[in-house]
Amino acid sequence: MIDHQQVRRDGYAILRGAIPSDWLEELRAAFDANVRPSGEWPVPRGADWRHAMLDLEPKVQAVCRLPALLETVGTLIGERYFLAQVEGREPLQDGGHQGLHRDLSANRPGDTVNALAFFDDFGPDNGATRLVPGSHRDARTAEIPPDSEARAIQVSGLAGDILVFDADLVHAGTLNPSGGRRRSILIGYFAESLFDSHLATARLRNVRMDTSDRFDP
Repeated sequence: MIDHQQVRRDGYAILRGAIPSDWLEELRAAFDANVRPSGEWPVPRGADWRHAMLDLEPKVQAVCRLPALLETVGTLIGERYFLAQVEGREPLQDGGHQGLHRDLSANRPGDTVNALAFFDDFGPDNGATRLVPGSHRDARTAEIPPDSEARAIQVSGLAGDILVFDADLVHAGTLNPSGGRRRSILIGYFAESLFDSHLATARLRNVRMDTSDRFDP
């Protein structure tokens, strides 16, 4: 059961065990088979990450359409929306650290939502995401409040969990000190009003999939 009020207040939710466990081996194999070096992407990727081209994989598309995930995304966006992009990401040993940031909504607060679907267990030892609950509410600019690191929490969980969050929520990747595997897909959902601007940048973001499906909150 999704607590819609809490999701809107905190700006995120962790959907525990959302991915069926019997999908995970296929998803991990697809990730590993589709890792591509930075030079094969339209825009170069960070050297301390593995990046996988996965948006044409049927099982990945099925993850992006899981009912609990779509319900949570709809709660945050609050209007008709579409699946805009998905790619695989994994921090390498001693890589993956990011400064706290916002990805930023495009036209109005809440019109962009991200999700991280994890194919491996995740936590402090392998670079799990940190975030500041409720920080999407003060996102008038990209500026990060000075107390954000003190307020940040690091998420943890098991393979099959999905982290869903408002793009304005202050968040960041964290160093992977152990080198333990932390394969995931980063999924982007946009309000329907952003479709034209999405098409204008789709090639640069390596979007190959059909993005014509629409979902109602």
